[in-house]
Amino acid sequence: MERGDPRIVVGSERKGHKRKLAETSLAALANENDNTSILPQDVKIQVNKLNSTFSWREADRFAARRAAHAIAEFAKHEDHVDVIVGEGAIPALVQHLQAPIVGEDEGPIAYEHEVEKEAAFALGLLAVKPEHQRLIADAGALTGLVSLLKRHGNSSNARIVNGVLRRAADAITNLAHENGTIKTYVRTEGGIPPLVDLLESNDTKVQRAAAGALRTLAFKNEPNKNQIVECNALPTLILMLRSEDVGIHYEAVGVIGNLVHSSTNIKKEVLLAGALQPVIGLLSSRCHESQREAALLLGQFATTDPECKVHIVQRGAVRPLTNMLQMPDPQLKEMAAFALGRLAQNSHNQAGIVHDGGLIPLLDLLDSKNGSLQHNAAFALYGLADNEDNVSDIVKEGGVQKLQDVELIVQASKDCVAKTLKRLEEKINGRVLKHLLYLMRVSERTFQRRVALALAHLCSPDDQRMIFINNSGLEVLLGLLGPTANSKQQHDGAVALHTLAKRAAAQSPIDAALPPPTPQVYLGEKYVNSNTLSDVTFLVEGRRFYAHRIALLASSDAFRAMFDGGYREKEAKDIEIPNISWGVFELMMRFIYTGTVEVTSDIAQDLLRAADQYLLEGLKRLCEYAIAQDLTVENFANVYDLAEAYHATSLRHTCVLYFLEQHEQMSTMPCYSSLVERLVPEIRDYLFRILRPQPHVPAQ
Repeated sequence: MERGDPRIVVGSERKGHKRKLAETSLAALANENDNTSILPQDVKIQVNKLNSTFSWREADRFAARRAAHAIAEFAKHEDHVDVIVGEGAIPALVQHLQAPIVGEDEGPIAYEHEVEKEAAFALGLLAVKPEHQRLIADAGALTGLVSLLKRHGNSSNARIVNGVLRRAADAITNLAHENGTIKTYVRTEGGIPPLVDLLESNDTKVQRAAAGALRTLAFKNEPNKNQIVECNALPTLILMLRSEDVGIHYEAVGVIGNLVHSSTNIKKEVLLAGALQPVIGLLSSRCHESQREAALLLGQFATTDPECKVHIVQRGAVRPLTNMLQMPDPQLKEMAAFALGRLAQNSHNQAGIVHDGGLIPLLDLLDSKNGSLQHNAAFALYGLADNEDNVSDIVKEGGVQKLQDVELIVQASKDCVAKTLKRLEEKINGRVLKHLLYLMRVSERTFQRRVALALAHLCSPDDQRMIFINNSGLEVLLGLLGPTANSKQQHDGAVALHTLAKRAAAQSPIDAALPPPTPQVYLGEKYVNSNTLSDVTFLVEGRRFYAHRIALLASSDAFRAMFDGGYREKEAKDIEIPNISWGVFELMMRFIYTGTVEVTSDIAQDLLRAADQYLLEGLKRLCEYAIAQDLTVENFANVYDLAEAYHATSLRHTCVLYFLEQHEQMSTMPCYSSLVERLVPEIRDYLFRILRPQPHVPAQ
């Protein structure tokens, strides 16, 4: 896997298989020892019996059988296991894994195979606790258990021999569970060949037990894997995949899964042996565990080579995998998404997965609270987005909105979704864009809205005017703000319009944050309210303010009209200013004389009125900027009223962007509906102005 590749399979590692040992058939003794608690002396009695009855005599064999069974019954309660081990049960049981030697004049051995079966059963139960596994192995149990695997029965004792074989295999399973050292001991003791032979047993329980042991031995142990394959286990395991017995095909697919895990060569051998089709068949099994294992195995097969991915799809795996995505079991969903994610990394499969219904359930899985499930779905969608034929379907089904809105648990999933959105963005051009525009024109309103929303976030700036002006995409987005849309649609529309406006403004800015000083010559600070060379006086709140006509004439058309037109102020020495406070007037004059002034929030609105009255555009922009810094949800309506009343274009545009950006809060205001009605034309006008035309390409 390459560095930076978004494929991270969470939770797909196979674990060693730990068997739950079956209940014994000796009902009478089960009732006798069915206690929820035991005392050490209870165990000691049974251990002493085992130690004193290792002989061929019938009475001893009967007593040993009962004692081993009693210990097994005690061990079914995990709380008892430490007491049992502490009283010396392990060596006592191990010696009974083999029958006593019978002299020439002795025998036959009573209860042949039955004592050994009970001893193996009890040891398997004790091995459930990891700390006891090594004690059992060091006591020599593996030699005895492997020897039991080689026993053969006949027509008269087949049932009891099969019981011994099953108990021995189960005990090996528990001993080797997540214990690499014991897995190796089993191999060196010669345990793998007889287990492989038992896969062909006529007894299905023996088959399952042998497969369960091989499954555990193969997990993360390369030498064991290789020996299992060398013993020619694959043909039998593949036949077991086709079994009608749920338990058999479940164990078989588990063995194969552990064999191929991180083993490329074995994976190829398994495929050459014909495993692919029966594994695909298990996707429709009534056993959910088999379905899960089969899906995981197909995901592993799919990493072998590109052709294998294609073969898996051609043989009908996609539809059952898609069905699994919709099942209630989260592990089934996770493994199906894992397999589809691997298959979707092949361009030949991507459109087929969408065609077979995989897209919508994968999108739905992004809402899961399971991080592994989320990630496998995200990775599958990343693959699907690589195919141009899928882009329109992803957009049409609301995939872009889902990818943007979903709350992802792990960072790897967030990175994967970001790459998916980037991949979609790169493909929205040419025939893909034409198809999306067609859908936006002729499809039902839900799909039109989804297309417009997606294009607002993903289209190239060069295509914005063509999409949203020439093809009316802007009207689709504005319609989402209206009363017929629900709150989620209104919010999505506002976010899309804000994104569109920000992206377009970045390419074609029409408003600067702070304007530079108006390019003209200023008299300077020292002449502000100075009677030096003053030729006009203003009366503001009863106080004189000295000014100079030349500075006023250069500042705005309003003063030029006042002094050059037919107004009475033209010849007046003192001009009364009735509607402006001294502080506001002084700041306005300071701007006229210097080209700049500090505008604070407490005076900005009054200064804006004065600047508008006297047509001082530079000062207006400074005021608009200052007012915009204090814009809030609570004062929004008043600020917008102010911007409209005093022709403050920049402030109106700021209000538009603020409304769209803070839509979630704005939508809770009582005046929301009336604001939308007023703002929609403003939003339309603003976007018409900033959406740049497509660049002209000169004819060749």
